[in-house]
Amino acid sequence: MFGLATVLAQNPTLLAIARWGGAAFLLWYGSLALRRACSKQSLQQGENQTVRSLRAVLLSALAVTLLNPHVYLDTVLLIGSLGAQQTEPGAYVVGAASASLLWFFTLALGAAWLAPWLARPSTWRILDLLVAVMMFTVAFQLISAS
Repeated sequence: MFGLATVLAQNPTLLAIARWGGAAFLLWYGSLALRRACSKQSLQQGENQTVRSLRAVLLSALAVTLLNPHVYLDTVLLIGSLGAQQTEPGAYVVGAASASLLWFFTLALGAAWLAPWLARPSTWRILDLLVAVMMFTVAFQLISAS
């Protein structure tokens, strides 16, 4: 919104680094998901699970957020380039942030509602397979865009 998309668009080297780095990450992540989908592992629920501290949970959430290449592809390039075309970019930022908040709140509620199905190992194998397909698709789209 405020210039990073323009910098990337005007610097082919930085854009190539972002594209190929994102594609490599997505291929790696998709491979992990495919391996999980093909294995018989499942989530383990039980009394021997340790409770994680608030700090550990927040650091994990921060890492998953900031190390995700789609955060930068979506927010910087996609939303940024669309927002830069708006007559009121501030209103666009507020709208995009509100939509994001609503999306993630709905996602959390949906996860709670789907908890009985998400406890099944077969559900996770299907989800992992879908994640792998999605990651490979986006990676190949990034690669073909070069």
